[in-house]
Formats: sequence, structure tokens, C-alpha cells
Amino acid sequence: MSQIDIQAVRKPFQLHEKDTGSSDVQVAVLTKRIEHLTEHLKTNAHDHNSRRGLIMMVNRRRKLLDYLRRTDEPRYLALVKELGLRR
Repeated sequence: MSQIDIQAVRKPFQLHEKDTGSSDVQVAVLTKRIEHLTEHLKTNAHDHNSRRGLIMMVNRRRKLLDYLRRTDEPRYLALVKELGLRR
């Protein structure tokens, strides 16, 4: 993914103009990267290093979502709905 793609994903989830590290933004970027890597693995089934990276990204996203749910449930629910995550 290019830097331009990441900026486009980041924009709708920023809490303020210079926000690049809030949980919302991190989850959105991870979701985009997970979708991209999932497509890669559909055509490259034996790429085990990428599969490991995918699993690590999914676990990191899960931890961030759990944190967000604990600290700010309305933001969590809005984020899950916006990204279309099953939760």
C-alpha cells in the first residue's frame, strides 16, 4: 500500500487534523492492510511469511478494538459499523 492510500484511509477516522495514531486511525489502517494481504494470500496460498504477518495484524487490531471498547464504547460501535467489521 502506498502512502497516498494510507492517507486516504486515515482521513475519515482522524479525531483532529494532525491525528495519525489514535486507536480509530490505527484500526482503519490495519483493516485496509488486512484486506490487501487477504487478497494477496488468495493467489499465493503458500506464502507463509505473509500469512504470519496477517495473523499478527489481526491480533493487533483485536487488541486495539478491545481497548477502544473499554474506554469509549460509542466510538467503538461507530468504528465497527463504519468499517463493517463483524463484532
